[in-house]
Amino acid sequence: MDLVKHTGGCHCGAVRFEVWNSPDLHVFDCNCSICTKKQNHHFIVAENQFKLLQGLDCLTTYTFGTHIGQHTFCKICGVQSFFVPRSNPDGYGIAPHCLDPGTVQSSTVEKFCGEKWEESMEAHKSIRDMSRPAPDIVDGKKITG
Repeated sequence: MDLVKHTGGCHCGAVRFEVWNSPDLHVFDCNCSICTKKQNHHFIVAENQFKLLQGLDCLTTYTFGTHIGQHTFCKICGVQSFFVPRSNPDGYGIAPHCLDPGTVQSSTVEKFCGEKWEESMEAHKSIRDMSRPAPDIVDGKKITG
């Protein structure tokens, strides 16, 4: 899979990040309680494919239930541009609508039944693999041509 560097951030610009992923996004539309309230759509990447460029001091975190999911958002404008999902605590969920224009070629949206989280996780064959480290990314930077 060819990876491209996407950049993005929150509404006010205090939080900025870069993420290496395919230009063709696999986006999840989850119906768990928090995703429903936030209308959260996200794609999943490994920790080594994500780099926070600025705004660590502007982030705050909300957790609930198992406290595995880390729902980060900007303290200034309230936008959640990325978070640590319960499904993939070794990676990040990235909000595609917070990416800067120009690097996304397509998006495929998959419904995920977060209302039946355990059952959905057991049935989904590849979601856990989505946060496996990309071998050609080190510290958020691509190391091969």
